[in-house]
Amino acid sequence: MELLGDFLVIGSGVAGLRAAISLAEHGEVIILTKAHPSESNTGYAQGGIAAAVGPDDSPELHARDTIAAGDGLCVPEAVDVLVHEGRKYVQELIDWGAEFERMPNGQPSLTREGAHSVRRVLHAQDATGRAIGRILWSRVASHKRIRILDDALATDLIMHGHKCLGATYMTTAGDRGTVKATHTLLATGGAGQVYRETTNPAIATGDGIAMAALAGARIVDIEFVQFHPTVLNVKGSPRFLLSEALRGEGARLTNQGGEAFMSRYEAAGDLASRDLVARAMVAESELTRAPVYLTMEHLDPIQVHERFPTIAAACRRAGLDLATDRIPVSPAAHYLMGGVETDLDGRTSIPGLLAAGEVACTGVHGANRLASNSLLEGLVFGARAAEAMMYPPAPGSLPERTTEEWPLSRGTGEAFPSASEVRELMWRSVGLFRDEGGLSGAVVQLNRWSEAVTRPPRPRQSELEFRRIRSLVTVGLLIARAAMRRKESRGCHFRTDFPVHNDPLWKRHVSDILT
Repeated sequence: MELLGDFLVIGSGVAGLRAAISLAEHGEVIILTKAHPSESNTGYAQGGIAAAVGPDDSPELHARDTIAAGDGLCVPEAVDVLVHEGRKYVQELIDWGAEFERMPNGQPSLTREGAHSVRRVLHAQDATGRAIGRILWSRVASHKRIRILDDALATDLIMHGHKCLGATYMTTAGDRGTVKATHTLLATGGAGQVYRETTNPAIATGDGIAMAALAGARIVDIEFVQFHPTVLNVKGSPRFLLSEALRGEGARLTNQGGEAFMSRYEAAGDLASRDLVARAMVAESELTRAPVYLTMEHLDPIQVHERFPTIAAACRRAGLDLATDRIPVSPAAHYLMGGVETDLDGRTSIPGLLAAGEVACTGVHGANRLASNSLLEGLVFGARAAEAMMYPPAPGSLPERTTEEWPLSRGTGEAFPSASEVRELMWRSVGLFRDEGGLSGAVVQLNRWSEAVTRPPRPRQSELEFRRIRSLVTVGLLIARAAMRRKESRGCHFRTDFPVHNDPLWKRHVSDILT
């Protein structure tokens, strides 16, 4: 089936849905999504959405916290856009009916998370992403100029020369189609499934980054993968995110002996930035040769259950009580700071192709995202990308970068990998702690696999699985290669063989282009 539209949106998270709402006022919109919107990373965002709406807050203070968390690599212009326009789009959500928690006086009930200097996180209990997704979805689903194709996996971008004219797709039943459009927006989310341990849903396989990279788009800052420190770690139970809002409301990290240890590692204690907390947890676990735990046993159990019903239910399924038990936790891959390089309006290096949300990289997060800035990023830059899709691009809008061309491997005859092999390699060699030996070995292996995933799928192999593994290998190779190149530690990228900053050489962004 061939469809024609003015605008194609690939993905149905907060960035894609917010863009579609604006685009529908100016033309026919087609949304391709490989699952229901509730399965996007938006729906899994628990903690909340950060915005400078409190009486003791300001966009300038929000910017300062964002830049501090980004560890020297935030693009100031992108941060300025996020914190100033963010308040407008959060108010828009409220006007549309978003039911954020409120205090008795009617003002938003704000919580605090790691590396925030004040309370600025709006929340809908512990399911904020799902609440925002519902509001956006209700406006999209009822719009006559928006057509939604679910169960539709985008497989490749349609290119004419160096211009993007849409995308091909297929369904789980094997049906194929194309969507041609004047402008295409990638809003496909992140790539947590590249790692064995992740907070992300099964659909977060980095498809948008892989498609863009294979079409020749510039990819930047992809070595910066954030590992969330507090993920439920109970044998036989799913890995489940335990929101940073728990610590914002008083939860503590303790060791096997019940000691709250974070203050020995970081002045900010339990509310240090995610990269610092994750590494401190691993160090404490190695020191004590035992797990680490999250505890709320010193707080009112009724309030704990009322404030965090979703997390309490997940713990209950694992046989634990969030309010009274020590909950074993460990880090897992959570968020990708890098991605398809864009300007502040979502334009990529390929004419006709834009990107917004986690798939994109404006530089707003630098080397480490500040908690609860992700939903805000999707709203702000999804709306800005929609505006850009309506008007001709400004010449030279992308920043000047050092760019490295990277030839894909050819002709090795390597056997086709399984998804579990790729994910295990990435977790073991390109994870929370990295070094030259592990990274170089991973690059060699991923390069070999990259040749295997350029061949057509084998007769008995599902093409959907083939596409999934192609994305994992392509994005994994991009991450591993960038991590090997950056010979320093910064933000969530930690090299045990280069454990400190090297500002003269590496306080910069480097783009990759596949050739």
